[in-house]
Amino acid sequence: MFQPTFPIRTARLALRPVTIEDLDDVYAFQRRPDVVRWMLGAKPRTREQSRMSVLAMAGEDAWRAEGDCLTVAVVADAAVIGVVELVWRDARARTAELGYVFHPDHGGRGLATEAAAALVDWGFTEVGLHRVYGRCHARNEASARLMARLGMRREAHHVQSYLFDGEWADQLVFAILAHEWRSRTPS
Repeated sequence: MFQPTFPIRTARLALRPVTIEDLDDVYAFQRRPDVVRWMLGAKPRTREQSRMSVLAMAGEDAWRAEGDCLTVAVVADAAVIGVVELVWRDARARTAELGYVFHPDHGGRGLATEAAAALVDWGFTEVGLHRVYGRCHARNEASARLMARLGMRREAHHVQSYLFDGEWADQLVFAILAHEWRSRTPS
């Protein structure tokens, strides 16, 4: 089993497991159309749907087996401003996939980058990952910029590779290797 020592602290944030007490904060961003617009098949959530989401995320506090998702609440000023996750995609290849969702009211200050970097760093330094990758809709410029700020390189542009809201959509893939992570200059 792989589990961070919680909380993971950065200069401005604390990353910790999601709890049911986070429902109000999580619902505050999950109900917004501008937050869920790039999420596959997602529509703004009702409070009950957010409650179910929070309960699911609360169980994602460690990697026990390949395929598991580690989801952490990102806390700033005593409020959950977003979540970051690492999905254990391949144990043998030591690969994980990065994901994140943040309340837009906290954008523009580097908090999402800081939080994602902390979880990616845990994966490389504590777990011994070889590669972390992330994917986003090709028109999701904010997500693509975040991955670039992490030092991830754009590896692919998959043209019309998946159905998104009933239409074929392009997907970007970004990745970084452990040795690149260790040698990068943090932004």
